[in-house]
Amino acid sequence: MELIFLGTSAGVPTCTRNVSAALLNLRHPTRPALWLIDCGEGTQQQMQRTAWHPGKLDRIFITHLHGDHLFGLPGLLCSRSMAGNVHPLTIYGPKGLREFIDTALRLSGSWTDYPLTVVEIEEGPVMDDGLRRVTAVALNHPVECYGYRIEEHDKPGALDAAALMAQGVKPGPLFQRLKAGEIVTLEDGRRIDGNDFLAPAVPGKKLALFGDTAPCPGALALARGADVMVHETTLEAEMEEKANSRGHSSTRQAARLAQEAGVGRLVMTHISSRYDDEGGQRLLAECQAIFPDTLLAEDFAVVEI
Repeated sequence: MELIFLGTSAGVPTCTRNVSAALLNLRHPTRPALWLIDCGEGTQQQMQRTAWHPGKLDRIFITHLHGDHLFGLPGLLCSRSMAGNVHPLTIYGPKGLREFIDTALRLSGSWTDYPLTVVEIEEGPVMDDGLRRVTAVALNHPVECYGYRIEEHDKPGALDAAALMAQGVKPGPLFQRLKAGEIVTLEDGRRIDGNDFLAPAVPGKKLALFGDTAPCPGALALARGADVMVHETTLEAEMEEKANSRGHSSTRQAARLAQEAGVGRLVMTHISSRYDDEGGQRLLAECQAIFPDTLLAEDFAVVEI
């Protein structure tokens, strides 16, 4: 997996940061996918500065309906249609998302020429395409807001071809069945269990993407054991009370959660426009003092997972 940040500012864009959006490039030899997480204003223009364009999107996940996470969606949907794209698109998000999209398209006299599905979610499983599953966790914000836990399914371990050939099993279709963990019967009547010749499964990658939130009970479940946790750090530690009163988190709170959840890396985003580059480095230092493996996201930063 590869996460490309398109916007990392909180509330309003700045000269160096656009508002919230990120691309998730799910690399797979036969079933690759491109997902978008949130779609603040200007997202489609940010995409033009990457190797990707809206026509490649398979799914969009909206955390909540505040404008800095949503106002870029109508334009992106229309541009996708005007380009003649017919690739289906599914959008997930809280209740009210369908009304927002329908109203924006209707009042502007716009439409989509591709299959568009809007799924209004609740807390719990969101989707599973056989390779990855997505779970939504309710967060603590003034409007209904979710975080998304994206997990790859574990991959089967390598097949011990040498041991099988020593048992007289020839490479070919039987190897594929044994790789799938099947039991096969050989011509001489012997039964071979593929599981006896498989290395341990390779754990899938886990990504925890938080929407805007003050500390909440579901945060630990969302983040626990994730390879990468993307969490807002809207304000510095000394402004924690103000952050929490508006449904946001401080640097200190995000870092402590990363520590408690045992994540591999914390990525900070949703930075208040009050901070310039120097201020952003101060926020980063506050997080790293608690959780050293922390990265401050910038627009167009790429994070490997």
